[in-house]
Amino acid sequence: MRCSKRKCSKPALIHQRYSGLHLCEAHFIEDLERKVKKEMRKQVMVERGDKIAVALSGGKDSSALLSLLTKIFYNRTDLEFIAMSVDEGIHGYRSITLSNAEEVAKGLGVDFFRFSLEEEFGFTLDEIAAREFEQAPCTFCGILRRKVVERKAKELGATKVATAHNLDDEVQTILINYIRGDIERLGRLRGRREEFVPRIKPLRGVPEKEVALYALIAGIPVLTVSCPYAPRSFRFTVKKMLNEFERKHPGTKYSVMRGYERLSELLPKAQPERKLVHCARCGEASASRICKACEIQEMMK
Repeated sequence: MRCSKRKCSKPALIHQRYSGLHLCEAHFIEDLERKVKKEMRKQVMVERGDKIAVALSGGKDSSALLSLLTKIFYNRTDLEFIAMSVDEGIHGYRSITLSNAEEVAKGLGVDFFRFSLEEEFGFTLDEIAAREFEQAPCTFCGILRRKVVERKAKELGATKVATAHNLDDEVQTILINYIRGDIERLGRLRGRREEFVPRIKPLRGVPEKEVALYALIAGIPVLTVSCPYAPRSFRFTVKKMLNEFERKHPGTKYSVMRGYERLSELLPKAQPERKLVHCARCGEASASRICKACEIQEMMK
């Protein structure tokens, strides 16, 4: 097939079933960058003088994000980008992705900072998983990783934290909260709290497969390893379900996102945000007297 764009006769690299377009390499990159720029403008993600810490796992999404940001803002001398990675302590997996993360950051000329759960909390995710708690390891991982990123971003003087959540990730989170009936969390997905370093998600409107394709075109190593704990999570089940819907009904993921955005305008009035307090253990902002990260530390003791 030829590219669908007017006056372009180049062979198509991708068929976007949700849009019906066939796009060549150049027009695919143009389309993806347009989506990223549109999302950043809509959410006012980048402001003059920002120091943005990119959460870099070393996977395709975060590596593509760092590459995109440095490309889009190459001439903005008022902006600074740094890369942060968290070693959760997953044997045979994280060491590979962290090595890739450092290589990507170095290649783009971005300062790289590496932290670990073991240094911050005294244990690894493998040690948590070995305890066989009722919750899946991913639950603990998310809480502890967010805590480290928040703490270190403040220490490094970052004004924003950029995460590589793509369209698939966002829609999975929305659907998980729908299924659980968690209206409060649905309302918080779009909100910002002054107690925390603001999070931005430039890839929020880009499907996961398109992020992977962009990474390949940009020469970013796309690792084939995956987290061994991922299949044990509720998110993994939701992901498979959404992919099946998208396969049979192209555009489902964008429909879920648009539906949530319309609904989110009503959520703040229906569910006011809970006032935060300071954790009695670590002193950091928390929704309860003891934050979730400190609760996990107590469980591990």
